[in-house]
Amino acid sequence: MLDTIADRLVVPGYSKWGYRLREKTWTALEPVRGVRAVVTGAGSGIGKATALGLARLGAEVVLAVRDERKGEAAKAEILAAVPGATVEVRLCDVSSPESVRRFAAEIDRLDVLVHNAGVLPQERSVTPDGHELTFATHVLGPLLLTDLLRPVLAASPDPRVVFVSSGGMYTQRLRADDPEYREGTYKGATAYARTKRMQVTLVPLLSERYASDGIAVHGMHPGWADTPGVAGSLPGFHKLTRAFLRTSEEGADTIVWLAATKPAPRTGRFWHDRRERPTHVLPTTAEKPEDVAEFWRYSKDAAGLS
Repeated sequence: MLDTIADRLVVPGYSKWGYRLREKTWTALEPVRGVRAVVTGAGSGIGKATALGLARLGAEVVLAVRDERKGEAAKAEILAAVPGATVEVRLCDVSSPESVRRFAAEIDRLDVLVHNAGVLPQERSVTPDGHELTFATHVLGPLLLTDLLRPVLAASPDPRVVFVSSGGMYTQRLRADDPEYREGTYKGATAYARTKRMQVTLVPLLSERYASDGIAVHGMHPGWADTPGVAGSLPGFHKLTRAFLRTSEEGADTIVWLAATKPAPRTGRFWHDRRERPTHVLPTTAEKPEDVAEFWRYSKDAAGLS
């Protein structure tokens, strides 16, 4: 009951206090040697912390990054913390279909795919392929990458896909009528939260799509973590909340847990601090089936899925 109350009150549940309260009841994760994991956006913040957590458990980790210098620096940090770990750096700009296709063609074995890469632009920008940047990065890129990697994931004995969303998605409804944020005054934080809502909507859809392959699909949010992305994109929020923000490692814990815990958690669910959470807390954000269907049709076509 205390856990649920803290979650609904937001500040206690999303802060470092919520994490440290809950972790007292958790058990240590078993090693996952031989498991190969791809983590997008692994050059810093929660992505790097996720890769480090998986490497500590013995997983082979591929850092999928758009900045190879940051990727190499992250690799060096992980190897310093876990000598002998298997860590690769591969170029992958998730907002670019060409880059995603090139990256996917290089992956011949995979057990875990973590969609962590994120952007929060202050002004609306469009990719060379004509899509709004946050939508391309958080929705279209992950959709395409997962579908391209479907065969290698299906070959794994325990394949898992994790979408790293945000608690901010609770403030937004699914905008199936304007997925690319063409209407109204553009606000970066709103675009971010909208596309994070879309990621949560995708989780049960993809869970059903890949059920026949045995691929589990999970969604989660990390709470409020002190990352370079938060400090750079939301300086006001960072200044106001810095005293009780989580570390990147605390934010990444549930991602690592979803990737490594056994037996595997139930597919198609949404998690925070190792516990299933509701996908809506405000009645105004509840989506209609026809909105979900419209969003799925548009996203699938825009991502080029068959």
